[in-house]
Amino acid sequence: MSTVQPEPRVKSFLSQDRIPAFVGGNWQTTSAGEVEVVDPSTGAVVTRVCAADASDVNSAVESAHQAFASWSALSPSERAVYLHRLADLIESHAEVLAQLESIDVGKPINNARGFDIPFGAECLRYFADLSVQATYDTPLAIKQMEARVHRAPYGVSGFIFPWNFPFTLFCWGAAPALAAGNTVVVKASEVTPLSTLYIGHLAQEAGIPDGVTNILTGYGQACGQPLAEHPLVKRMSFTGSTTVGKLIGRICGERLVPCKLELGGKGAALVLQDADIPAAAASLANAITLNTGQVCCTATRWFLHESVYDDFIDQAREVLSHTKIACGMDEQSQMGPLVSKPQLDRVQDYYQKGIATGATAVIEMERPEVTAGGYFVSPHLLTGSDDNVCYREEVFGPTAYVVKFSDETQAVSRVNQLAYGLANSVWSQDHARASQLAEKVIAGNSWINAHNVFAYGLPYGGVNLSGVGGGVNSPETFNDYLRNQTIARPLA
Repeated sequence: MSTVQPEPRVKSFLSQDRIPAFVGGNWQTTSAGEVEVVDPSTGAVVTRVCAADASDVNSAVESAHQAFASWSALSPSERAVYLHRLADLIESHAEVLAQLESIDVGKPINNARGFDIPFGAECLRYFADLSVQATYDTPLAIKQMEARVHRAPYGVSGFIFPWNFPFTLFCWGAAPALAAGNTVVVKASEVTPLSTLYIGHLAQEAGIPDGVTNILTGYGQACGQPLAEHPLVKRMSFTGSTTVGKLIGRICGERLVPCKLELGGKGAALVLQDADIPAAAASLANAITLNTGQVCCTATRWFLHESVYDDFIDQAREVLSHTKIACGMDEQSQMGPLVSKPQLDRVQDYYQKGIATGATAVIEMERPEVTAGGYFVSPHLLTGSDDNVCYREEVFGPTAYVVKFSDETQAVSRVNQLAYGLANSVWSQDHARASQLAEKVIAGNSWINAHNVFAYGLPYGGVNLSGVGGGVNSPETFNDYLRNQTIARPLA
């Protein structure tokens, strides 16, 4: 085992009595007690963070509101300088952030190093540059009138992020909002707050003005709900479960505040008879083990043509049986633990319910005992009827439900029978055919011969129960954080 030892800056950060909230450019203790942060690889408490409540939310929102006038008055180029400085600091602190992400979430350290941290820094640069290139005034050709549409930031933007990709999702949300001239108040997940809170240190070092970026940690009802309800929050974004997303959407709807909801999924992979089976099996097997299956857009229903079914399962079994399950800080790890004991219980409960209601295991492995107290599971595949709970609901673990099909039209209908609509994939060496089917499977994202495809400039978002209000990672995302204002002067 090649276990990475936490570097001194990580040890220093974690050794604080209680890591405070970052509000108004200062580190502040809060009035709602503390939250224990647990290493899911061991079950041990690694640090404690201050828990925020409505009074702390109000302080953060007031700070962001006061900072908005000066931040929005800066030119896009001036704001971009700050965001590029922050990206520079993320890159120079990349190992610290990767270790915090690995300790906090349990994900393999090399995944954090290779994707989460560099992709987050790239996000800041992408939206900083996009803001400089954007058009903020569009003339309108209207008879006997001088008119234009002016685009301006909303004000305070509130964000509630989940625990599975805390650093990346912070960047995906906050970067376009800040680049557009908004100020932000972020509620980090109480389960995995470490890398998000560390960004506060980097924001200070980057010289980002006080109050522009505010970071709280707390529970949903005590901290998240007051943020969504606050009258000075003019733009809201939530990433997480569909159930909570509906609640946030209802609150924002009553306030008539625009709300972006990035929610759950039950993605499907449609594997045709002419697919490259070894490549498809390896990719989909790796997809369900990525972040231990705690990925909303991953492929958790595999529709396999009957002619390739047996070969595909054999190939997937080979990949999964050789997947290295280990602690997050083990550099050999390919799959770490689930994020928490409740998440472990949830995944095991789904598996037991699925079997009890008629599903059978296509691939089943014993639960690994990597470390005492760690929240480890093994990947597994189930099959059975379409009404099984494991087919219909988001398990959020390293598992997929396997379906055999012979008719493509019927397979597409079965893919589309659920109310989710986040991400699907089609696997075929006939690109024209794959493209046609990719249009027919309903989702915000359809990928061909790959799954979990992300790039800046490539829109990513959901439909139906998987999301509403815009996506991430593209010019459309930047535009989401600007409101339109018509300015007109009648001509004599």
